[in-house]
Amino acid sequence: MADSLPEEGTSPRILRSETVLVLALSLGASGVSALISFIGSLTKPGGLKHQAATLNTSYAPGRPWLDLAWQLFGIATALVPVALVAHLLLREGTGGLRVIGFDRMRPWSDLGRGVLIAAGIGSAGLAFYLVARAAGGNLTVVPESLPDVWWKYPVLILSALQNSVLEEVIVVGYLLRRLGQLGWTPMAALVASSVLRGSYHLYQGIGGFIGNMVMGVVFVLLYRRWQRVGPLVVAHALLDVGAFVGYALLAGKVSWLPTM
Repeated sequence: MADSLPEEGTSPRILRSETVLVLALSLGASGVSALISFIGSLTKPGGLKHQAATLNTSYAPGRPWLDLAWQLFGIATALVPVALVAHLLLREGTGGLRVIGFDRMRPWSDLGRGVLIAAGIGSAGLAFYLVARAAGGNLTVVPESLPDVWWKYPVLILSALQNSVLEEVIVVGYLLRRLGQLGWTPMAALVASSVLRGSYHLYQGIGGFIGNMVMGVVFVLLYRRWQRVGPLVVAHALLDVGAFVGYALLAGKVSWLPTM
């Protein structure tokens, strides 16, 4: 996986500007939004665990077809930064997203590795969330509050896929490539990627920030080992599907799962 400058001789200044713009249009902006949200939660009367962070919610209550249109629109537009990254990488003459290992070259390997990652992180992540919330360092995360309509579960799965593609392509594959081209050390790039991942989960509380930052470290190390974001996308998608669909099926039916 080459980290040399593009063949066109694009200057470091342009690469820095490009990277800032990509992040400003996507997860960098989400990080700022999450920080503002967290400050609002901290300054609101009552503890964090008595407040909710709702992820997938209705855009048009009582109007299921309009709601579905908004859901699909939101998922599609959230992936535009990924299309932009693919375009920018294509301009390098490196095959676009293939250079970061997001392709169909090794589907079974990516799937198998992704399943193993999800199995390892999933239970630990849930346990960490429950402990952080009990300690007052996390809001109550409500993964979904969609109406009980026929498209509920398909939309939750699509939302999980969108999250996984957006985050792993930009925060791992693209960002690490650009930082390497700009001369960042491997450790500095790892810290930047992991802190960014934690930052846009800060709306969930300190637990969300720390837990996702640790996950970011693991994902960066695995990406450097395999040089592919494919397994990370699979793992992330499985984790989010488990969270979204699992909450929809279990909320209010088991005592250990916090609800609002």
